[in-house]
Amino acid sequence: MGEKLKKLPMGIDSFARLRTAGYYYVDKTGMIRELLEDSCKVNLFTRPRRFGKSLNVDMLKTFFEIGTEPELFEGLTIWTCEDICDEYFAKYPVISLTLKDVEGEDHEMAYQALCSSVGIEVRRLCVKYGLLDSDLLLDTDKIFLKEVLAERYERGIAVCLRRLFELLAQVCGRQVILFVDEYDVPLDKARQNGYYDQMLGTIRNLLSTVLKSNSSLEFAVLTGCLRIAKESIFTGLNNFVVNSVSDEEYSAYFGFTDAEVQQMLAYYGLTERCEVIKEWYDGYRFGGTSVYCPWDVLNYLRKLRRNRDAKPEAFWVNSSSNVIIQNILAGASETTKELLEALISGETIDKRLMPELTYKELDDPNPEVRETCLWSVMHATGYLTEVERLEGGMSRLIIPNREVWYIYDEKIRGWFQDKVRSDTERLNRLCRAVKSGDAEKVQAIFNDCMSDCISIRDTYSRKEMKENFYHGMLLGILQSESSWAVKFNQEAGIGYGDILLTSPKDRVGCIIEVKYAEQGTFESSCREALLQIERNRYADYFMQKGMKEIHAFGIACYKKECQVLYKKITG
Repeated sequence: MGEKLKKLPMGIDSFARLRTAGYYYVDKTGMIRELLEDSCKVNLFTRPRRFGKSLNVDMLKTFFEIGTEPELFEGLTIWTCEDICDEYFAKYPVISLTLKDVEGEDHEMAYQALCSSVGIEVRRLCVKYGLLDSDLLLDTDKIFLKEVLAERYERGIAVCLRRLFELLAQVCGRQVILFVDEYDVPLDKARQNGYYDQMLGTIRNLLSTVLKSNSSLEFAVLTGCLRIAKESIFTGLNNFVVNSVSDEEYSAYFGFTDAEVQQMLAYYGLTERCEVIKEWYDGYRFGGTSVYCPWDVLNYLRKLRRNRDAKPEAFWVNSSSNVIIQNILAGASETTKELLEALISGETIDKRLMPELTYKELDDPNPEVRETCLWSVMHATGYLTEVERLEGGMSRLIIPNREVWYIYDEKIRGWFQDKVRSDTERLNRLCRAVKSGDAEKVQAIFNDCMSDCISIRDTYSRKEMKENFYHGMLLGILQSESSWAVKFNQEAGIGYGDILLTSPKDRVGCIIEVKYAEQGTFESSCREALLQIERNRYADYFMQKGMKEIHAFGIACYKKECQVLYKKITG
């Protein structure tokens, strides 16, 4: 009987648990050496969600924190660096905060969540270092700690946290290392709920108080998704270094490299799935390194271990917030829509990115600022990746892989279609035109609808995929009419009709066959659609239901245009 395979670490952010409970671990401990060699006081790492930021933070915390058992790091890359381990391993008190749950409907609720997050860490530190029983602390210090444990922050959360540094350093005889995970989540949530300025002040005060001129601080590591402008939140910090998705340093420590994925596939005996995993989940460029999304790889491997024929899925989209991008796209210009169409078609776009952002700029009334923010946010959050750095500060951007392309195809295109479907008066006119057999009006209104949507370029995938897009768009519009039954890909006659509409009250049936007009061959494509309706006897479906009128539409589409031909069918 062979050795039992290690478990896949689905959603496990605890380094110690990974190393002690039989989970597979992709070794990222080389990051420790680079961090110490840089010797920066404050380090900010920005990466998209689900790329291993939280696990790396916990790995760093575990390495430096007093009391860590050596067995957790034995056999890993950092353990070969004997001088580093002798000097730094398990030598420091550590404060580790996560702000991922700091949110609320208003600033007061979010502030309470922040206090709770700090309180949880204070409770851990009090137990670990015996702060309430320490002879090195005064009674007033212990009273202060008890007040914090009771979540009473009379002097404010920032001042209390700063004092915690001093007490820890006093008890442990060493400066304190600080880790703050997901530092920008409170600002994102505040922007969505309308108290951004208040939360900005809170987070700015907290970080400034703790990080600036703090003699008890050894160094700090912060992680987040976006790089918030220094003038907005990190004012006055010296020796402050940001590492983003564009930087060469640390590029292999967030996400899985190709070699790491190959090794994992070999371990689980799934090397035959290499190409499909690469197509779907690789392609993110962090600095000069191409990486896979760990969340996707692990989720797909989990499915493959149960079923070796499992199809790849878009796992990341369901675990990552799309709110920022959706809000910006709500007011997208025609130029922006054209660029999105190019991206969906597999093309690249050249854009100037903003290395720093403020959340206020995302709502800037100037469309040029909003558009620059859009591409910058999409790049920082993983929806676009940089394939080439151009002269003049420009970046060449592309959709990184099949999964993110799916997000564009399904989500972003859907947001624009929702905009079309919100115009009920226009939709009602189209439905009435279909029901009455008015091909001229159907053509005019459908063309008008397509002008508001993301369309398909001629480079877009296969012909049947192009037809499916227009078919789906038209179907979504027609389903808004409640007075008829809508069927799609329904068996009828000796084939399957694209869209079949039945209005029992009016005894009217409608058949719609959609074709993609290669290079704008509208007339011939429409006639081909009508011929298919006739040849496959789709009308039999309605005759069997006793419909009095049967309308047949052949609709040919190309980019943002369509042509409609009509034929009335009698029994």
